[in-house]
Amino acid sequence: MGVRHFLSLEDLSLDELWAVLDLAASVKATPEKYAHALNGKSLAMIFQKKSTRTRVSFETGMFQLGGMALFLGASDIQIGRGESIADTARVISRYNSMIMARVYGHDVLEEMAAHATVPVINGLSDALHPCQVLADLQTMRERFGDIRGLTFTYVGDGNNMAHSLMLGCARAGVNVRIAAPSGYEPDAAYVAAARSHGQVTGAEVMVMNDPMAAVADSHVVYTDVWASMGQEEEQAQRLIDFEGFQVNGRLMSAANNDAIFMHCLPAHRGEEVSAEVCDGPQSVIFDEAENRLHAQKALMLFLLGAG
Repeated sequence: MGVRHFLSLEDLSLDELWAVLDLAASVKATPEKYAHALNGKSLAMIFQKKSTRTRVSFETGMFQLGGMALFLGASDIQIGRGESIADTARVISRYNSMIMARVYGHDVLEEMAAHATVPVINGLSDALHPCQVLADLQTMRERFGDIRGLTFTYVGDGNNMAHSLMLGCARAGVNVRIAAPSGYEPDAAYVAAARSHGQVTGAEVMVMNDPMAAVADSHVVYTDVWASMGQEEEQAQRLIDFEGFQVNGRLMSAANNDAIFMHCLPAHRGEEVSAEVCDGPQSVIFDEAENRLHAQKALMLFLLGAG
């Protein structure tokens, strides 16, 4: 088999998805077993966008696996001065075992993967954020055990998180509801892809404009910031357009009694989520953030055949 990339959850078969999640649980429970698994390996981390969780979890994860990670800001390497993405990928592949890139356009990742001779990992693009969803699924399994048949509701902007959550949940047999204001629904192509997975796993995928109806009887309620990186100039308009879409106590009361609240972070308390929910007993946001470390360690082990 050739080089495996992870640009989307679509890059894993269903069996591989479960295998990576099982490995993530093992890595979390017995980290010492994997302390030398990637000795001598290195991860080049390219950042066009700022990061807290992605940078720290990947860098720490490589260290804990016995390898090393290199931070490469866009202004630190020649890609910021016009060197092509293809040449950058070819050169970095000669030095490193893997490449993780956090970018704006998803096409950047696709071009990088087309020319890299080592695995390329999507650390976030404007279209998808699959590493976050691995951590989300791990967190859900920790709380509920078998997650197949659960109902997952995402409230907010139909952005890269909504796209990846639809794909990941539908693949895992979890019913997905996306509640977004009119005009902010997720991309139709990702909705169609998620529904095709749902036909295999039995998961239902719905896109709605009524957050209260969407949250009814849900096991998981999830949200994200209303203006993502690069959309700051739209902030004021989005505050108007997203009125009524805040995840607060009233909205959570419509969910299941044992429902959990999730957020990929950073959270803007008072905007997409109220402080009472974000910091309340149903919130698992910091468990979720921690699981970025374990899920990504498992992913890197899988991609390098070291798991």
